[in-house]
Amino acid sequence: MTEGRGGTRAALVVGGGTGIGAAVAQRLAREGYGVGLVGRRREPLEVTAARLREDGAEVVTVTADAGRAEDAGRAVDETVAAFGGLDVLVYNAGITGSGSVLTETPERWAAVLETNLTGAFLVTRAAMPSLIERRGALVTIASTSAYHASTGTVAYCASKAGLLMLTRCVALDSGPQGLRANCVCPGWVRTPMADTSMDGLAGRRGVSRDEAYAVANAPVPLGRPATPEEIAEVVVFAGGSGASYLTGAVIPVDGGGGAIDVSTVAFSEAGWA
Repeated sequence: MTEGRGGTRAALVVGGGTGIGAAVAQRLAREGYGVGLVGRRREPLEVTAARLREDGAEVVTVTADAGRAEDAGRAVDETVAAFGGLDVLVYNAGITGSGSVLTETPERWAAVLETNLTGAFLVTRAAMPSLIERRGALVTIASTSAYHASTGTVAYCASKAGLLMLTRCVALDSGPQGLRANCVCPGWVRTPMADTSMDGLAGRRGVSRDEAYAVANAPVPLGRPATPEEIAEVVVFAGGSGASYLTGAVIPVDGGGGAIDVSTVAFSEAGWA
């Protein structure tokens, strides 16, 4: 990897204002990257940017909708202009959907796919020349829902499965040019988006949000959700020079949940709460 303007490596984090994206941006900044933050809402971007600047990081913010081609291109262009190039692209933008094939609406399906999958395609396409120039890396953040079905979330699961395969196609097609691409798949992570899901579960169970997280993670060997910072550590590793031979990988960060044969959980000492 060559270095950018003034010796600064550069990273673009799409969905960088809150949750996992903000934690990734903070971790990249500590590694010395100049960071471009992209999101649809300016306020969270500026809050995260201010925090990074307090720690001496170089930051540029771009308010943009990654699901629109012109916005995706502008986000990449402004980041490359600020830092002279691009070493790492992290695609973290995502929204949830709620519904089965019978109950999901075409409008909601389209909105989820646009943000979670089409946006990744558009930003990656725009960023690819700069990433190839630096022999850089793409890291997408999908979910264990990319390969495990979840009740009533057909659009979300389908979009994350598509994101996983998009990442592997980039790894195959652009590997000869030195571009690496890996997909990180978290389980439950304590983020504002997950809090909303847990509040719904808490209401149905008549429990608190913390108790809902405990119920959702009861089958997981580590027995708890991740923090955004724990996911960020894996993302930054996958995008960095220490993972120079890692590409096309699907990296579960799920507390061991994917290792379980769910048909045997009832036979464990704890059972399934």
